[in-house]
Amino acid sequence: MEKLKSSFKNMLLSLALISIVVACLLAVVYKMTEEPIKQAEKQRKENAIKEVVPDFNNNPAEEKFEVEISDGSKLTVFPAKYDNKLVGIAVETNTLKGFSGEIRIMAGFDVDGTIKNYYVLKHAETPGLGAKMQKWFSDPSKPDQNVINRKWNNNINVKKDGGDIDAITAATITSRAFVDALNRAYEAYLKVIQNDSEKQESAK
Repeated sequence: MEKLKSSFKNMLLSLALISIVVACLLAVVYKMTEEPIKQAEKQRKENAIKEVVPDFNNNPAEEKFEVEISDGSKLTVFPAKYDNKLVGIAVETNTLKGFSGEIRIMAGFDVDGTIKNYYVLKHAETPGLGAKMQKWFSDPSKPDQNVINRKWNNNINVKKDGGDIDAITAATITSRAFVDALNRAYEAYLKVIQNDSEKQESAK
């Protein structure tokens, strides 16, 4: 019986030691990969900005700022400028209404409110269904799906909700979430344009 107790005690000590070693190794790996992951994410966002706004010669990532929208949340805005003149606005927007949780998008607008482009940064939607959103809403051959180059209006919503956009087949929830993210981005865009106009007026 004494031998059994001793074996059980040794087993617990061994498991504890293994757990400590594994935890230390995980901490080291995390530390080693943390910065490369951050750099990769930063580069991905910068590439997304280039895809969704007109040509610019400033550094939107360095001039980014946050805008609070009506629901109290804050979205990050990246102003695109050419020779110090605002030519477009990229908004990192999101929604929690996706079928599988958060959808994060970089949405780009011309200064007149036209949707220049978008880039899906993050999602966990169903492969083959909701995951189609990157191409579904940007297909120029299918105007009833495409949102690119549309001037924003109240009809930018899925048809089931009174809009004029065809939802992704068998993925209406994802489609509604996508539109929700765009609506949030457009709200941020309007605030930026309003502030920019007020600055120009005060400078006269």
